[in-house]
Amino acid sequence: MTARTPATGDGHGDHPRGGGPSALSSLRSARRKGTPPGPGYKWVALSNTTLGVLIATMDASIVIISLPAIFRGIGLDPLAPGNIGYLLWMILGYLLVSAVLVVVLGRLGDMYGRVRIYNLGFLIFACASVALSLDPFRAGAGALWLILWRIVQAFGGSMLTANSAAILTDAFPARQRGMALGINQITALAGQFLGLVAGGLLAAVDWRAVFWLSVPVSITGTIWSYLSLRETAAGRRGRIDWLGNLTFAAGAGILLAGITYGIQPYGSNATGWGNPWVLAGLIGGAVLLLLFCYIEAHVAEPMFNLALFKVRAFAAGNLAALLTAIARGGLQFMLIIWLQGIWLPLHGYAFEDTPLWAGIFMLPLTLGFLIAGPLSGYLSDRFGARLFSTAGLALVAASFLGLLALPVNFYYGLFAALLLLNGLGQGMFSSPNTSSIMGSVPPEHRGVASGMRSTFQNSGTALSIGVFFSLMVSGLASSLPRALSSGLQAHGVPVGAAEHAASLPPVSTLFATFLGNNPVDHLLRSGGTLDHLSAAQHAALTGHTFFPHLVSGPFHHGLTIVFSVAAGMAVVSALASALRGGHRPAYDTPRQGRPPAAADPHKTAQRRHDTPS
Repeated sequence: MTARTPATGDGHGDHPRGGGPSALSSLRSARRKGTPPGPGYKWVALSNTTLGVLIATMDASIVIISLPAIFRGIGLDPLAPGNIGYLLWMILGYLLVSAVLVVVLGRLGDMYGRVRIYNLGFLIFACASVALSLDPFRAGAGALWLILWRIVQAFGGSMLTANSAAILTDAFPARQRGMALGINQITALAGQFLGLVAGGLLAAVDWRAVFWLSVPVSITGTIWSYLSLRETAAGRRGRIDWLGNLTFAAGAGILLAGITYGIQPYGSNATGWGNPWVLAGLIGGAVLLLLFCYIEAHVAEPMFNLALFKVRAFAAGNLAALLTAIARGGLQFMLIIWLQGIWLPLHGYAFEDTPLWAGIFMLPLTLGFLIAGPLSGYLSDRFGARLFSTAGLALVAASFLGLLALPVNFYYGLFAALLLLNGLGQGMFSSPNTSSIMGSVPPEHRGVASGMRSTFQNSGTALSIGVFFSLMVSGLASSLPRALSSGLQAHGVPVGAAEHAASLPPVSTLFATFLGNNPVDHLLRSGGTLDHLSAAQHAALTGHTFFPHLVSGPFHHGLTIVFSVAAGMAVVSALASALRGGHRPAYDTPRQGRPPAAADPHKTAQRRHDTPS
């Protein structure tokens, strides 16, 4: 009797036919060097990298909503004089490290193996999560411990995000790449907002629980990625561009730090853009980045491959991603302040409960991401990225204009619809845009391309905080002091105390609101002003509605500026997206288990016009 040989899949089918290899045997064979990955490998790569970017992006935002509980837990008032730096670095340290390092780590992935760098990132992330949850100190020392280990955690998270898109691009063929990158990237975007909800829920239990969440997930991811992922693209060993690395890290870090500290007041000014140290940081950072571009154009093996910008899809996609990230980051923080400082207190929520509920009421934004992201990625594989990305950005611009037209005390159904529209638009943009960027570069450059893409996104998020906080502070500075002084005096606060409270920088009021504190209590805590008022006056001033009613006019003026700028950025992003060119990927991924097909010389000649040498 002749033995029957079981049929196998075609290399990219979802399941092997007949008695094909099991998922377990595929994972085992994936660890054998030189063995082509099995038919199920691409789904293993998708699920693992999606877990990686989810935990990395959640931890970027989970701390934001948990800051009140964290600072109470370590016994530190972040709004006290001299402590504002702790607050800024707790918020921005993770983002700054991510913005500076991802391109370096993407380049290292190209040289030494994307999976190797990715696995190491999971391990570092797990160790940092354990250290964060075990903070043994209090007050300033406790804050420094958290800031230090958040930076280490960001280093591990950057290893994950810098290489995840490249791993997926290697694993999936062009006809499925948009769908895979859509799931991965939309999970990353959704993670930013899911982190807000998770942070609010966990901080209510224990501030250390905010960091406990990452421990089992990152340990599981570390073991899983080591056992299941494999290198599917040959690494290109070469020399590390040390001079380029140093100038980029220093230039980007100094520039972003200068923008960050521009939020703080300087002298009699509401913001710090006239501070000599801030100006020195902005100028020095810009000079170093110009020097970096010169170095990269003259070294044999650059870290930041400027030649990739000759590819129209790559250049247009990254410009659109940068501007969209700036608009999206500003939206996140402005919505939090709007909900926590105005809308939720007006509807009976205590200030200390607003961080959690702000995250919950912003869930329509996440829902829009989750609906549109994978679907647009799937459709863009067939019809191209330009249509979906450009239309998505048009929806984003329309949603910003809708938010611009809302009153401060809005009807939630309309607000939720606009958030859903914004999420749908961003989902339509992100997945096809990422697929277009990654499919436009040669396989050997995908690690650095992924790092460059992440650098633009992370830099945009960090920039957005400085840009939009400054716009909001400038809007408040013109009318908030007068409204605050007259409102406090009308409720019995002495003229001197009212004028002193009104003279405090608007950014202090914004941060108090952001942390879920009653801003009036923060403004009047010094000097015992509240203790000298009648019970009725005290109750009126510290109630839920006094501050929201008082600042609704100045705050709406600030929102008008913020959302107008965000809408303009979305329109420019849409124009950049429309210029990306045709939808066919310049490079495909060979089918798993099969050698690459012979190149068509006519197509190869055509690609040379749009591909870096």
